[in-house]
Amino acid sequence: MIDRILTVGGFTLLSRATGFLRDIMLAAVLGAGPIADAFFVALRLPNHFRAIFAEGAFNAAFVPAYARIRGSSGADPARLFADRIFTLLLMSQVVLLIVALVFTPTVIGLLAPGFSKDPGRFALAVDLTRITFPYLLLVSVVTLYGGILNALGRFATAAAAPILLNLSMMTALALAVFFPTAGHAAAWGVLIAGVLEVLLLAANASRQGVLPKFRWPRLDVEVRLFLKRFAPATVGSAETQIALFADTIIASFLATGALSALYYADRLNQLPIGVIGIAAGTVLLPEMANRLTAGDERGARHAQNRAVELTLLLSVPCLVAFLLVPDLIMRGLFGRGAFTVADAQAAAATLTAYAIGLLPFVLMRSATVTFLSRGDTITPVKALFVAVAVNVALKILLMDRYAQVGLAFATSIGAWVNLTLLLWFASRQNLITIDARLRQSLLKLAAAGVALALVLFFGERLVAGIFADWPLRNEMTLLTLAAIGGLVYGVCVVALFGRQWLAAFRRRRPTLPAAPDGQ
Repeated sequence: MIDRILTVGGFTLLSRATGFLRDIMLAAVLGAGPIADAFFVALRLPNHFRAIFAEGAFNAAFVPAYARIRGSSGADPARLFADRIFTLLLMSQVVLLIVALVFTPTVIGLLAPGFSKDPGRFALAVDLTRITFPYLLLVSVVTLYGGILNALGRFATAAAAPILLNLSMMTALALAVFFPTAGHAAAWGVLIAGVLEVLLLAANASRQGVLPKFRWPRLDVEVRLFLKRFAPATVGSAETQIALFADTIIASFLATGALSALYYADRLNQLPIGVIGIAAGTVLLPEMANRLTAGDERGARHAQNRAVELTLLLSVPCLVAFLLVPDLIMRGLFGRGAFTVADAQAAAATLTAYAIGLLPFVLMRSATVTFLSRGDTITPVKALFVAVAVNVALKILLMDRYAQVGLAFATSIGAWVNLTLLLWFASRQNLITIDARLRQSLLKLAAAGVALALVLFFGERLVAGIFADWPLRNEMTLLTLAAIGGLVYGVCVVALFGRQWLAAFRRRRPTLPAAPDGQ
């Protein structure tokens, strides 16, 4: 399992790396002005709905069901189930797309009401959203293909697909002179990427013989059970998006650039969440579902503990860096072109607020899998409901005084509430076990994190002084400090844990029973 997490994490890291290149181009070309704000609203809208209907809710309900059917009944019933769900998904997304394109001005008025005071920004956001929104339909199909491949233990292609989005947007931005604005170029890059992602995943699914086809849906037992579990999962995903909608709505009333500061800070915050937290959850869900189907409760809990352990190991350096050197990170990555020093300072303060909730952000996926792998999509919704209520209430209280920094801080507190409730519910039902190895690892990782914090705290000024007269002083300071900090953290981990602990990550668990005939 750890190998698969590292595979997904590796491709996700490559995706984030190309994403940073994309964001560097966005910052240099768009900066943090009105065109940037309009584009980020246009980008957020399909992503909000994608998170509600596709990646979050769909994966939560589909992957365990598909894995269970294939493991217990064979490939043919699983293929029939996938075909029917594919048809339902496609039909619902086509209807949603038509509605969204017709009522785009109304949607923008609800999502970014502050834009109504700036007719130019409002009209541009409407125009760009009509270009980007079809991406939702395409990425929903990609999510279905990826879910099927993940259930088969094939994670690489789905993890690599987002790279196409970054490459497509960078290519479009490079050709921005041929578009009405750079925002139009970026929007068309999003749409083209959706087409490329569908083709990539469809090719892989076809090679595996699992490419779904259009089949008129029939509400048999399995489809009804899927819908029964999909409904609460959709509510849960919607609750998360409500908090993000609140960010966009509130930020549209703030000074120009607030939305952009949220975007750039969130992009960095999403690096460990995507590379580590989501990668671990993506692999852990079918792993635990398959083991529980085979009656291996002990193996499922062991897999969860090791996923949490690896998640923390890789997340601690990001947490420390985001808390101690956020200004340097923003200046080093984005401080050029239209992205000013003031823009970097605003984004850095926002990143610090996001970092307060980084640990629950990266652990929530693994904690939620505790319930999803057992077919329980309701309990995570209960935890999320309380977390979102706290989150939105804090946003309203903090927006006037702290602007977008208050919004990010509220998001972090909501994440802590969510994780705490998930662990509490799991403990009450005796569904989670923190083994002795994980408890010892927590203390050692904390010690390694403190060592890294000391290096960054005392080393930043020293390294900055060395490169004070260099043309690329921010970039060189960031690169050098990252290398020194990475070395110190790595040495501490090896010294505290030893080679046996690292080797244990690669120790394989017993192989699952083979699937029935027909697989």
